[in-house]
Amino acid sequence: MSGNIEGYWAEEAWSKTVEKIGRTSRRIGDGFPHASVGGEYKLEPAYWWTAGFWPGLLWLVYRDTKEERLKELAESCERQLDQVVADYYKLDHDIGFMWTLTSVARFKLLGAEDSKRRALLAANLLAARFNVAGGYIRAWNPWREGEENAGWAIIDCMMNLPLLHWATEVTGDPRYKHIAMRHADMALQHFIRPDGSVNHIVIFDPATGEKLEVNGGQGYAPDSAWSRGAAWAIYGMSLSYKHTGEPRYLEAAKRVAHFFLANLPGDHVPHWDFRLPEGVPDYRDSSAGACAACGLLLIAGQVGEREAALYRQGGEWILHSLYANYGAWDADAKEEGLVLHGTSHFPERKNLDVPLIYGDYYFAEGLSLLLGHGELFW
Repeated sequence: MSGNIEGYWAEEAWSKTVEKIGRTSRRIGDGFPHASVGGEYKLEPAYWWTAGFWPGLLWLVYRDTKEERLKELAESCERQLDQVVADYYKLDHDIGFMWTLTSVARFKLLGAEDSKRRALLAANLLAARFNVAGGYIRAWNPWREGEENAGWAIIDCMMNLPLLHWATEVTGDPRYKHIAMRHADMALQHFIRPDGSVNHIVIFDPATGEKLEVNGGQGYAPDSAWSRGAAWAIYGMSLSYKHTGEPRYLEAAKRVAHFFLANLPGDHVPHWDFRLPEGVPDYRDSSAGACAACGLLLIAGQVGEREAALYRQGGEWILHSLYANYGAWDADAKEEGLVLHGTSHFPERKNLDVPLIYGDYYFAEGLSLLLGHGELFW
């Protein structure tokens, strides 16, 4: 990684992002996009784990432009999530993703009391998933009759913890923060490897808390290095440090960041797994790059200036490459995604080499961080 990037590109990229969200929002409306299929985002039910990212994007743009139409769409998305709470059975640990980017975002921007209430309810539901014996937040409920996954925890949940920290900040009740830190400490012990690579799924005995095994999940194998898992760890651990000031979280974020940066290909956008054997398709995962870039920029803001340069440059190089080499900016092209070449779930052959709404979100959030647009929603 070397050389300098001219500063104007981020403003240009943000301007194009704002223009495109304004355009695509006329079809997507208050729906819940996940992956682009044939150039058009497929809309998922409100309970799907990615439901927060589109309204989160709308709030990022609204924060800058104050465009009322985008605010109204984001508010409609948030209201639709009320039914997900009422239905209950579809809730999982991604409560954090969903309500942080809807209710917490709206509360931080507008001070809306109904959003505060929704977010606190969501935080209580997330806290209730904590397994005391194992020190982890349970990932999922059974997907089908007879399935048992009460002992499953995943690295993605590091990005759900900010909802708990926020709940402690607004209520003064430390219980939420205690749970978030217990889960983060569990991740330090069982997910982040000495070399900075990351496990995706760790399975515990839910009754005793004993660690049983590691599951490869969306990575190639249990001992491979799924790049988006590393990105969740970089950003999640740096956010845990932001909320607690505990150096162990910052050190973990830096360790994973060094592994991530050292394994990037020449264009600074990761393959979907950093440890792939010969013959396995090495699709890029632009969403992993975008998320990691946000974490790198956050680290840069939390360390000394001399050290910060490494992380700031790493994050900026990734975002610049996503803009210049992976961006879908041609207004005439039929592609609703902002960033091409995401990989959702290679082992299940789902949504390969397509734009992903969370990749779009983190790309836009990364630009906002570079441009100093305002407080993080996390």
